[in-house]
Amino acid sequence: MAIPGNAEYEVPHGRQQTVLAVLLLEANRVVSIGHLIDAIWEDDPPATARTQVQICVSKLRNSLVEHGLGETIVTKPPGYQLNVAPGQLDARVFAESVGAADALSREGKPAQAAEVLARALALWRGPALSGVRGRIPEAKAIQLDESRLSAIETRVDIELRLGRHHQLVGELSTLVAEQPLRERLRGQLMLALFRAGRQAEALETYRLGRELMIDELGLEPGEELRRLETAILAGEVADVEAADALAKPPPARPEEADVPVPFQLPADVADFTGRAELVARAERLLLGPDGRHATRVVVLLGKPGVGKSALAVHVAHRLGDAHFPDGQLYCDLGGHRDQPTRAVDALGRFLRALGVPGEVIPEHADERAEMFRHLLARRRMFVLLDDAADEAQVTPLLPGSGKCVVLVTSRARLTGVAGAQALDVEVFGHDEAIGMLSSVIGPRRVAAEPAAADALVRLVGRLPLALRIVAARLGARPHWTLAWMLERLSDERRRLDELAHGQLMVRASLALTFDGLPPQARKLLGLLGLLDTPSFPSWVAAALLDADYLAAADLLELLVDAQMVEVAALDVTGGPRYKLHGLIRLFAREQLEHAEHADLRNAAAGRVAGGWLALAEAAHARVYGGDFTVLHGTAERWRQPPSYAARALADPLGWLESEQENLCGAVALTAECSLDELCWDLAVTLVTLFEARCYFEDWERTHRLALDVARAKGNSRGTAALSCSLGSLYLSRGRLSSAEAELEPALREFELLADTHGLAMVRRNLALLHKARGDAGGALERFAQALTGFRAVRDLIGQAHVLGQIAQIELDRGGLREARTHLDDALAICREVGNRRVEVQIRYRLAELMMHDGQCEQARQTLVELLRAVREGGDVVGEARILRRLGQVNARLGHPDIAEQLLAEALGVCEQTIDRAGADDIRADLAELTARSAG
Repeated sequence: MAIPGNAEYEVPHGRQQTVLAVLLLEANRVVSIGHLIDAIWEDDPPATARTQVQICVSKLRNSLVEHGLGETIVTKPPGYQLNVAPGQLDARVFAESVGAADALSREGKPAQAAEVLARALALWRGPALSGVRGRIPEAKAIQLDESRLSAIETRVDIELRLGRHHQLVGELSTLVAEQPLRERLRGQLMLALFRAGRQAEALETYRLGRELMIDELGLEPGEELRRLETAILAGEVADVEAADALAKPPPARPEEADVPVPFQLPADVADFTGRAELVARAERLLLGPDGRHATRVVVLLGKPGVGKSALAVHVAHRLGDAHFPDGQLYCDLGGHRDQPTRAVDALGRFLRALGVPGEVIPEHADERAEMFRHLLARRRMFVLLDDAADEAQVTPLLPGSGKCVVLVTSRARLTGVAGAQALDVEVFGHDEAIGMLSSVIGPRRVAAEPAAADALVRLVGRLPLALRIVAARLGARPHWTLAWMLERLSDERRRLDELAHGQLMVRASLALTFDGLPPQARKLLGLLGLLDTPSFPSWVAAALLDADYLAAADLLELLVDAQMVEVAALDVTGGPRYKLHGLIRLFAREQLEHAEHADLRNAAAGRVAGGWLALAEAAHARVYGGDFTVLHGTAERWRQPPSYAARALADPLGWLESEQENLCGAVALTAECSLDELCWDLAVTLVTLFEARCYFEDWERTHRLALDVARAKGNSRGTAALSCSLGSLYLSRGRLSSAEAELEPALREFELLADTHGLAMVRRNLALLHKARGDAGGALERFAQALTGFRAVRDLIGQAHVLGQIAQIELDRGGLREARTHLDDALAICREVGNRRVEVQIRYRLAELMMHDGQCEQARQTLVELLRAVREGGDVVGEARILRRLGQVNARLGHPDIAEQLLAEALGVCEQTIDRAGADDIRADLAELTARSAG
């Protein structure tokens, strides 16, 4: 950071350096105190951490003032912001210069681009953040150092094109010595040496690099470096455009946005081989010439198992941050599944990833698409849509800006997507297939049996999925020869003969591995075919088999070794999560249909759904402080090991959200198997998630599925519970007629069943309906009935919620004493059970009561505490409401400046979340405040 007069400022080592580094890394943005604590102490902060951070910041602030920088660090809830002016921070100047150089390069001004990059690189004085310790700054330092190296490589590439190879040899020799495993630098040195007439030295540079890579990494050099060596041997470097292949200058990074930067891409395939021409063509089409206003769309087409998804993910990672710095969005559209992902649901996921709270996401697909296009209008993002079913699924997911690109994989041509460029993905060529085999089992084994390798590749039809499975079996058994593998395949020739017949190619290839599995592993794989979710934890296997947890986990690992199941990620408990490739899931379902009866399948499905219900039920109890405001059925639960449940539910609401797709999938599975009692119980238990995180579509979809099953099976209590819950949904969305149509039949059903708890729930909802229609008398009557019912079944949170609603009616009528009595009772209940969410709602109403009663200072203090609570919980909508109320309180207290600041902050939150109605209300408050000040 520039100091007036070019003076130097020595920051004391330790915490002050770390705090300053983190604030500079987030310059002009608020850094929370919690983030600073994590940066200093990581996982073991002392009890006085917050105070120590405040002391550090105070010392830094005073030091910066002494050095002529003024009030650079300002306090902004929930932490601090370090403000820098344009041109004051070297890292920003460097990034801007790199962007300017890229623009000059694109304009055909390479010499000027090289000069700008040279000036940018001159800003560096050594490694980034040298001497600063800690996981957070060290991770950022790695990124900054990588940006420097990338800029050096880009400048060298430009100067090579300008014919300055003689001047570059010395510099590149030093750089390669410092970064011996960096292939791009090594390739540039080889190119400079060759063009300087030093062909032997260029080849020696390659040889030394190859030996180092094999010794250090066990890997051969990359394809670009190998091509360059071949071209140098042939004396034809210019013909293969090696410099272009080795150095693609990244485009300028736009100014940092206020929205999150999502990185949703799945992991790249570690041993991805072949497809060089397709990769290059896809990249050319996606990057293309500048100046286009329409979004570039490329569609990868091909039959199942041909490797479209792996190719798409590989291309996306290659382009990555360098070309699309504002992030990557990914969605598996599930075109091969029974129920593909709807565009409206994919848009919902994308909007959440872009920072839009669930409550402000529109209901309809066209409104979501409009919001999505608006958010991406000025951003450079990569969107990967995997396994698209048709044009209707893809079109709403297209950004409207030429700065973004979309890569789609599909079995259909998608000719209806305007401007889409199609690339056909065929089976491997022979050399590519041999390359894949070599990458998995090692080149020595292939070279030792070339004839067997050729025959093996032909036998599996050069289909990537089939070849990878067979190669994995060989890789897991180093004592097998390729000839023995070939003989084993020949024994199953009747099935392998079908490899030339489309879908049967995959079926036969999978059967090769499946038939070699132990019986229990085959049974597990078949039962896994019941699942239609992205990933699952290991307890699911134990539930499917009704087996020991660790024994089932061992079977899963056996399936992983056989390449029939993949490890997807780590579970929240620290254990692995697994997934099935879509085609393998279909194959598994076929095996299940051949081997099991419907009652056995239903029993397995019931155990898995019972496992999800047990965890969801426990999560609800942790969120609410007990099993309150929810109805349960009599379905049997399947219990995970207590240690697993304890770890998984440490953050119960976070766990519910992380398993959203699995939980909703379990509802669909129980509906498919007509397990009505499990189905309705799980659906209504999930309202804890749906309501807290505004998953309204999932709420309605799961309940409609469960309602159909409950009605078909004559399950009257389940039907009533689901209708009551749907009534809550429609009330929250302002659909009063729909709510009434659900609640009235539910009331009659619960009356016939004499179900006290159910009656209390539905009467509470009917009271809310009366209140929404302005019928305070009718609402109070229903609330009184509900309160009696909740007391009879000891549903404490049900009581607290009803008391809060009665208090609001009394407050609106001017009955302050009655309102306070009800709110005090409700607050005591919340504190007794530890329900923070409802407590915040009650205390918010208490603050309103204080304002009515003239206790504005007490109201202000209460609201400040509530603001801290909602920020800690990530409740952005609640934050805006409390900021607005704080602004109103400060206006009444005679602090118009503070009131204006708080209202402006609330307005900013509303604008960030695209809450137009909330923003209009706050603008009206600001206008009233201005008029009052003027008067």
